Amino acid sequence: MRSPILKLVAQRVALGIMLLFAVSVLIFVGTQILPGDVAQSILGQSATPEAVANLREALGLNDPAYIRYFRWLGGVLTGNLGTALSSGQDIASSIGPRLENTLFLAFCAAVIAVPLAILLGLLAVRYRNGPIDKLVSGLALASTSFPEFFVGYLLVYFFAVKWQVFPAISTVHEGMPFLERLQAVALPATALTLVVLAHMMRMTRAAILNVMQSAYIETAELKGLSPIQVIRRHAFPNAVAPVVNVVMLNLAYLIVGVVVIEVIFVYPGMGQYLVDHVAKRDVPVVQAVGLIFAAVYITLNIIADIAAILANPRLRHPR
Repeated sequence: MRSPILKLVAQRVALGIMLLFAVSVLIFVGTQILPGDVAQSILGQSATPEAVANLREALGLNDPAYIRYFRWLGGVLTGNLGTALSSGQDIASSIGPRLENTLFLAFCAAVIAVPLAILLGLLAVRYRNGPIDKLVSGLALASTSFPEFFVGYLLVYFFAVKWQVFPAISTVHEGMPFLERLQAVALPATALTLVVLAHMMRMTRAAILNVMQSAYIETAELKGLSPIQVIRRHAFPNAVAPVVNVVMLNLAYLIVGVVVIEVIFVYPGMGQYLVDHVAKRDVPVVQAVGLIFAAVYITLNIIADIAAILANPRLRHPR
């Protein structure tokens, strides 16, 4: 029984590694075809041609593109993400605390969004086509209609400016007490929760409703089980695989899609770090952050696939 599972898991992992390699090529090519000259942007427009040429030689920009790519990839594989051109700091040491901040923000949002989305999805199924289902679905549709920056600014206006409950700028630092850190990330975490909650709820509802159409559900109903018992014992356990897949995809979005939210709340995470260095045309930083985001997204998708395999007997025993 283990052999098919191990084979499927190995296939997913190998596919993820190949995909990450392809993404690294796209990231490198994308940063190389950007208009302008990196050396010129570092030295400024007043720099002499000789100074620009010397800096290009020092940075290795005169080497062929494939040599620069494999040099960069070799550094990544050994844990060396390079040096920031704008500050001269080691990128790996600079990214570490910011990655922790982003993961903490995503974790806070996930702790609220995941159980709430599953609960609302179950309620919508239990009272489907009723007032509760229509209310939950309507609120979810309205939530998905608002862009995340609009949600963020609404939260800032009401909770930071008008009522002054939470700070408008989410400043966190090392050694900050846990409760103070929670208060600082309350607004960005709420914005992220509202962004992903509707999608998770609707997909949970759709997955359970799809299972509810199965023959064994009708058999359970004929046995006299209540609707809640049918959902709890039969429908939800068999809908776990698609629900887990949806949850993992939204968790990936919580980590990768935080750029806008972090900029709005000036949160010192990966998104803010990326935007700051894009403005400075700091190519090594952009490459490193882009690769980390891609690795996180691909890893969570692989975990979702593996969870779906383990939860679904039809995938464990493919024919």
